[in-house]
Amino acid sequence: MHENTEKVLSRDCEAIRIPSGEAIVLPKGSTVLLTQALGGSYTVATADGLARITDENADALGLESLLAKRGEEAEGEVANVAVDTESVWGALKTCYDPEIPVNIVDLGLVYDCVVEQPEGTPAKVQIKMTLTAPGCGMGPVIAREAEQKILAIPGVGEAQVEVVWDPAWNQSMISEVGKMKLGLI
Repeated sequence: MHENTEKVLSRDCEAIRIPSGEAIVLPKGSTVLLTQALGGSYTVATADGLARITDENADALGLESLLAKRGEEAEGEVANVAVDTESVWGALKTCYDPEIPVNIVDLGLVYDCVVEQPEGTPAKVQIKMTLTAPGCGMGPVIAREAEQKILAIPGVGEAQVEVVWDPAWNQSMISEVGKMKLGLI
């Protein structure tokens, strides 16, 4: 929809350099090439390499924030609604590696999902996930995005995303859907 489109930033824009995970600011008026727009995060090519722009800064690209749109749709919903693991997995499927156009679930990065919700209380969600490579600078960024998307689920009061290294990730963990998107089958 927006991929491979040149955009001129309408304001200074916070971003994260890929793959180091370093916080940077892209100046107003910069021309960037939008290379990936998935799940409310945007990968852009700049003169200095790739960067990730979060949904909160979508307006700098001239795009509407997906989280703001969802917030408007959810307005008035009861905060203490029952949360099931399906809704959590659905939220996680909107988190993408900035360099790979496959969500973290289909990449096989999410190992465990536990939802605890005693009756009448907000849910506590615990996730265990890994990365495609140890030392990936984008790991904390991806984990934080997963946490934010879980917290946006009506009825969730707490989310904890833990990055683990056992078992080590390998390509066999990618789902059939992910393998098809990557051209591996």
